Amino acid sequence: MSRILGIGLAVVLAIGVVVAIVVSFTQNHNQASTHLTVVHGVIGSEKLPFFQDQDVIAEFHARGYDVQVDTAGSRAIATTVDLSKYDFAFPAGEPAGIKIQKDHKAKAIYQPFYTPMAIASFKVIDDLLKSQGVVTTVNGADMLDMHKFLALVAANKRWTDIPNNTTYPAGKSIVITSTDPTTSNSAAMYLSIASYVANSDNVVQDPSQADKVLPTVAPLFTRQGFTLSSTEAPFEDYLSIGIGKDPLVMIYEAQYLAHLAAKDGSIKSDKVMMYPNPTVYSKHTLVPLSASGDAIGRLLTNDAKLQSLAVKYGFRTSDPNAFSKYLTDRGVAPPPQLVNVIDPPTYDNLEALINGIAKLQTQVKGG
Repeated sequence: MSRILGIGLAVVLAIGVVVAIVVSFTQNHNQASTHLTVVHGVIGSEKLPFFQDQDVIAEFHARGYDVQVDTAGSRAIATTVDLSKYDFAFPAGEPAGIKIQKDHKAKAIYQPFYTPMAIASFKVIDDLLKSQGVVTTVNGADMLDMHKFLALVAANKRWTDIPNNTTYPAGKSIVITSTDPTTSNSAAMYLSIASYVANSDNVVQDPSQADKVLPTVAPLFTRQGFTLSSTEAPFEDYLSIGIGKDPLVMIYEAQYLAHLAAKDGSIKSDKVMMYPNPTVYSKHTLVPLSASGDAIGRLLTNDAKLQSLAVKYGFRTSDPNAFSKYLTDRGVAPPPQLVNVIDPPTYDNLEALINGIAKLQTQVKGG
C-alpha cells in the first residue's frame, strides 16, 4: 500500500514539475513578448516576403521590435492610405517617399535598398525582338531599346507583324504588361522611363512637357486593358501562367533574382530577364512617422544582418560585393553594373503624367 502511495506521489510530483515548466515557459514567453515594442508599417507588396522572413522577424525581435506590416500600392500609400495608424510608410519609389515626407513633415527618410526596373520575358520573345534590333546584348545582359520599342507601339505593331515569326504568332499588340500607374510604383517607374525617352531623353520638368509626351506614352498603358494594382500579381502570373498571357512584364529586378537564387523551380530555362534601356532605380524609401518608425528605418539601413537578408530577396544595398557574392554562391551570374540609368520626374510632374494617363484610361473604358 505504501508502495502504491509512493508511486502516486511520484506521479503527482512529476506532473507538478511539468506544469511548473509549462507555466514558467509561458510566463517567460509572455514576458519576452511584452518587452517588444510593436511597430506598425505600411509597405509596398514587393517587400512583404522580406518582412515575413523568419530571420528578419528574429533580428527585429533581437533588437526589441515586433514589426507588423500591411501592404498597399506605393502611390496609394502617398495619396489615399490613412497613415495616422502607422509608425512608418515604406513605398517602393522615391517620389512617393518624398511626397509622404513633405506631407507629414518627417525629419528624415531612409533608403536601405534599391532595385532597377527590369522586364520578365521568354527566350522566344527575346529572340524575336533581337531579330528586329529592339533587344541587344550588352555586357552579358539583354537590353530593350526603349526608343525602338516606343516606335513599335506608335505604329501599333502586333506580334504577327514581325517577319518570319513562327514561334509566337499572336495577334495582340506588342506591349509590356505593367501594373496600374494610378496605384503602383512599378508602373510609375515605367512611365518615368517612357516619358524620358519621349521627351528627347530629358526628364519631364513641368506639366507642359507632360502634356506634350502624353500622346506617345499613353498607348503603353491604354492598350493593356485591365491592369493590376500590385507588382507581385503580374509577376506571379508570369511565373505560373506563362507566355500565353503576358510575354513581356515590367518588374523589379529583385523579384526575378530572388526566385532565381532560391532555385525554387519557378524560373525555368524558357524564361529570361532583360532591362529597359534606359532604366531607372526604384529606391525603396522608408518615411518614419514616429520615433519607433525612425528606429526601424535606422535598423534596416545600418544593421548588418538585415542588410544581408535584403540581398537574399534580390535587393541591391550599399555593399555591392555582398550582392554579387550571394548570387555567385548560388550559381547565379550577378547582373552587370547598369550605366544608362535615369532619374524619375519629381512627384508633381509624375502626378501630371499619371493623371493624364488616368483620364485617357477612363475614356477608353467608357468607349
